[in-house]
Amino acid sequence: MARGSRDYGSILLGSKSEGGTRQRVRIQTLLTTFIVVANLIGATLAIALSAVGIPQPTLIQSKLWWINFIAVPVYVVVAFVVGTTLGTVVVVRDLRWAIRDQRPTAKDARRANRAPWQLVLIQGVLWGVATIMFTIMYGVLDPNLIPKMFFVVGLSGFVVVAVSYLLIEFALRPVAAEVITAGYRRRKRSGVRSRSIVSWTVGSGIPIVGILLVVFFGAFREDTSKLDLFVGVTVLAVIALSTGLLLTVLTSISVTAPIRSVRNAMNRVQRGEISDVDLVVYDGTELGDLQVGFNGMVSGLRERDRMRDLFGRHVGRDVAEAALQRDPELGGSERTVAVVFVDVIGSTTLAAGRSPTEVVEILNRFFAVIVSAVEEHGGLVNKFEGDAVLAIFGAPIDLDDPAGAALAAARTIAHGLADDVPDISAGLGVSHGPVVAGNVGAIERFEYTVIGDPVNESARLSELAKRDPTRPLAAGRAVDAADPAEAQRWERLETTELRGRTEETEVYAARIGEPEEL
Repeated sequence: MARGSRDYGSILLGSKSEGGTRQRVRIQTLLTTFIVVANLIGATLAIALSAVGIPQPTLIQSKLWWINFIAVPVYVVVAFVVGTTLGTVVVVRDLRWAIRDQRPTAKDARRANRAPWQLVLIQGVLWGVATIMFTIMYGVLDPNLIPKMFFVVGLSGFVVVAVSYLLIEFALRPVAAEVITAGYRRRKRSGVRSRSIVSWTVGSGIPIVGILLVVFFGAFREDTSKLDLFVGVTVLAVIALSTGLLLTVLTSISVTAPIRSVRNAMNRVQRGEISDVDLVVYDGTELGDLQVGFNGMVSGLRERDRMRDLFGRHVGRDVAEAALQRDPELGGSERTVAVVFVDVIGSTTLAAGRSPTEVVEILNRFFAVIVSAVEEHGGLVNKFEGDAVLAIFGAPIDLDDPAGAALAAARTIAHGLADDVPDISAGLGVSHGPVVAGNVGAIERFEYTVIGDPVNESARLSELAKRDPTRPLAAGRAVDAADPAEAQRWERLETTELRGRTEETEVYAARIGEPEEL
């Protein structure tokens, strides 16, 4: 089943993506069905109470035929037609914006929020009229029937109103969701506590009062038999059990649906699915606040992940993870690392012969080859210095063979640039040795970097490598520190004193024709 089919907590309400016409038909059908069902429950309850629930006093059928067979049916038909017509008018008038797929205004939101109460008010008025009218009709025949009919029809009306409200509120969830999404929160007239109290009062409290009244009046009436009392109490008890259960179920559905939606969404968040987990907020009570709070939490998680991703892209994912795991501080520690320095050949000529957009596009492809190769071999791209790149192997994450990883990455970069970025040539230098690795700058703004002779040596080797960009150059100490399998892929070229250094450097070059994967 698609997730969207339960956007509003039930498959009966469809999904958020439904159009206005289809949603209108669905809502109107549900409203009509629910109102009819609620009134059938009330009518059944009234018949049960008047026939056997309250046994005394009772009139012979000859005196009641015109009420039972004329007045009651006529009123039921008229009430149904009037209720349905008025209800349809209210829905069409107050929800016209939803039918037209328009964003609600503040006035539309007020009308939408009062629509359930107006529909319930219509039902209440119709049952109130029935209570007064039938109490008078039966009272004219026998004044002793006045309390009986008032209680019977009145209790039935209360049940209809309570059931109608819960069902109407359920059917109008899509409308409530659009109103809340537009920024118009409903006033919390019917919180969870209020719903529970009303359900208990109508479903259990009033029938129990009826039981007490039957027992009380039966005890003081000589013509009331034990059987009459037993039947009356039994019927009222059954009504209390059934209506109490019905209202409790409806109330629990209104409570559990938002909680279930939050629980299901939470499970998806735990699985790492946070891109499209926003809940449809359709409840105006505290449960709606729970849904809003969940959406706020997910939005914060998305923002955190976005910032984490951007942080990782700027400083390197390994550096970002290390910074997030402990409080960052200035300074560093001595580490033995390998360094790869890549410097573009003829960057001035490149910029002079192309537009800035073309230069950026070429450099991005150039950097992509380097980043891919460095990360493939466990290194960290530490800096993009204009048209040059500094990569570190062995910090902040330790490697078993940082020198071998750096040498392999340099060969991979050389082959990748030749194949994928023929517009650019670059010199590659590799060095190895002790450095200080840590955060440099001010406490308000710092960056992770490495400082030491291997950095300078690799930069000078990259300059020397520009003589033949197809062959990366490496310091002898990097080759000596590497795994023998990697070291044999490099051959000694010369010993030279690099610019800016006082010690001579043994220079090695990658063997010609070595495949990238070796």
